[in-house]
Amino acid sequence: MSNKKKKKLSPTQQEYQEFAQTREPKRPIFLNCTKAFLVGGLISALGQGIQMFFIKYFHFSAETAGNPTVAVLIMITVLLTGFGVYDHIAQWAGAGTVIPVTGFANTMVSAAIEHRSEGFVLGVGGNMFKLAGPVIVYGVFSAFVVSLVVIILRTLGVM
Repeated sequence: MSNKKKKKLSPTQQEYQEFAQTREPKRPIFLNCTKAFLVGGLISALGQGIQMFFIKYFHFSAETAGNPTVAVLIMITVLLTGFGVYDHIAQWAGAGTVIPVTGFANTMVSAAIEHRSEGFVLGVGGNMFKLAGPVIVYGVFSAFVVSLVVIILRTLGVM
């Protein structure tokens, strides 16, 4: 707790904060980072393996194999989330499962499963897009800004 916050607390509250800090279990930061690194690396290696599969057996180029690879990773995540397996992996691995594609797919499916009793339109659809809406808006806005910068740089002859 910062010193500014401590100054606003009464002496009894400060004493309780110090007591609570001594009782709080220490987090195994190195172990948590190792788990996150390993699981994130395994997910990434799985994605690379799927991409190599598309390149070797379906004769995709490295650029065109990306889209079906992402689709397969999303489907795997959806299935694992639906069966409740992904949550156990995420609880053990922590931030290692927050790789953008799989983490976003897990978030969307979890929202759909949680709110399915409210109906398909207002429950499933509405709550899924509460999460997806900001991602889509900021993604489109970022693409717009980047494209403007590229156009300006090209007209100036920098690119």
